[in-house]
Amino acid sequence: MSTSGESVGRVLGTQAASPLSFWVALEPGRVLQLDEVVVTRREVPDVGQVLMAGVVTTVEASHEGASYDSDVFLIADGSLPAAVAERAEVRVTRVEPEVFIPPLPGATAYRAGEADRDQALYFDVMDRRIPIGLGRDGLPMYANFDFLDGTRGAHVSISGVSGVATKTSFATFLIYSIFNSGVLGAESANTKALIFSVKGEDLLFLDHANVRLDAAAKDGYDRLDLPAQPFGSVHVFAPPRPNDPNGVPHVAARTHGVGAFYWTLAEFCQEELLRFVFADADDERAQYSLLVGQVAARLQSWAQPIAGGGVTVRLPDGEMSAPCRTFPDMVDLIDEQLTSEATRGVWAGASVPLGTVNAFLRRLRSAVRPLSPIVRGDLPAGRPHSIRTSDAQVTIVDLHNLPERAQRFVVGVVLRGEFGRKESTGTSRPLLFVVLDELNKYAPREGDSPIKEILLDVAERGRSLGVILIGAQQTASEVERRIVANCAIRVAGRLDPAEAARSEYGWLPPASRERATIAKPGTMFVAQPEIPVPLAISFPFPAWATRPGEAIEPATRTADPFAGLPGADDDIPPF
Repeated sequence: MSTSGESVGRVLGTQAASPLSFWVALEPGRVLQLDEVVVTRREVPDVGQVLMAGVVTTVEASHEGASYDSDVFLIADGSLPAAVAERAEVRVTRVEPEVFIPPLPGATAYRAGEADRDQALYFDVMDRRIPIGLGRDGLPMYANFDFLDGTRGAHVSISGVSGVATKTSFATFLIYSIFNSGVLGAESANTKALIFSVKGEDLLFLDHANVRLDAAAKDGYDRLDLPAQPFGSVHVFAPPRPNDPNGVPHVAARTHGVGAFYWTLAEFCQEELLRFVFADADDERAQYSLLVGQVAARLQSWAQPIAGGGVTVRLPDGEMSAPCRTFPDMVDLIDEQLTSEATRGVWAGASVPLGTVNAFLRRLRSAVRPLSPIVRGDLPAGRPHSIRTSDAQVTIVDLHNLPERAQRFVVGVVLRGEFGRKESTGTSRPLLFVVLDELNKYAPREGDSPIKEILLDVAERGRSLGVILIGAQQTASEVERRIVANCAIRVAGRLDPAEAARSEYGWLPPASRERATIAKPGTMFVAQPEIPVPLAISFPFPAWATRPGEAIEPATRTADPFAGLPGADDDIPPF
């Protein structure tokens, strides 16, 4: 059997070799670095040649012949004879055929050529693979799409320090690779991505070319066999500007393809959205959590829609309330009904103490300011206002101008709607990829909340429904365990040293954990079920704008479904 790749050394005899790992003494002038793929072979009776391939996990250099630390000065002066010895530890990733025996000391070790490399990293058995970046050798690294689309697994967990780990950048690159690698085939046009943007307007220009894209970055895309271009189909949804009677989207830089989203009071009552006003984990532990469900049920039964999205509510005495046109109107009505002794029992139940009612009302009143722009019945009737993934291949929901309370409400309601829509179709195709940053905020390890319930449902049943979660967080140790456990692919960028020591990163070998604490932006460690060791990859600089200042205005645009609607793009200053 011929061996591709150059010889780098021989299997070491002073360190015990095993079927799982071995050491290689490097030939003079040869160099191995971490993450390179090394192969060796052994002739076995009645079997033939057995390939043993693995990834370099440790590289060491020392003086042979030195006894004391100070001998290094004598050796450097030529007064003491010694030789420099370099050795590398190789963690075995694949044995082919599967005859688990150790390599023999003195066997030649080779830097893997392309064919051996693909075999060592199981790329040769990935029928559907997507490029995820470049390895240390400058060659493409792949992920098995079977573990992304639900065939054999689903979901991705990305961890790392904020601002350095490039979590969101890698998530968008992964989506881009899925859409443009050809792995989806005819399904590509109907496959959707839903991205929640919580950090400024950096994600609002995915369909704009990046002015900073240079030749080196383009070469990276060429190696990965991907086009170096922005996303082709993007639509942005943003909340209305506060106190704006026309509902103009609250964005500063983007001038097209932006629609305002909000929920009418009629939808708020009919869909029982009150529970998402109380979306903190602390709310579920509070005594008023049962009261939330009771009040939501009363609103669903008694609220009657009126023109413009407002409601009027049938009161216990049979009369209709005054029209509610704003969220404060709704809160005032609930407050009036629960503080009145004559109606409190009808709304809350006779057994609910007054202290619990007051706690509920305090929490509800605190939601007036954050939710008033997005829960309303005072805007013109008939205009589109729902977040839809059907308008474009990539749908971005801009949350950065909303308070955290409102962000939770939007994430919970949108995820529930999309998950319910997928359930109603009864099929997993077409796929929907959901990118959610700050996952530890929406699905914390402790406590329960409506959003956490939905995310758990997505993690545990989304695979069969074609809903794939790509979650990013600074600290995986603070995310609900069942969500992380259901992620087939795990990714880490730069990690905080204390966080890297947590058991949630047990999939990273000790050397990789240490390296993750000094990883540069753009370097990620990717673990997937088929490959025994995580892959260290670097992904190319985004070909799409990652902030307004990088955006090149597209020469052509697709038709904007919101064009001509009142307030759709009005009064938005150009960037």
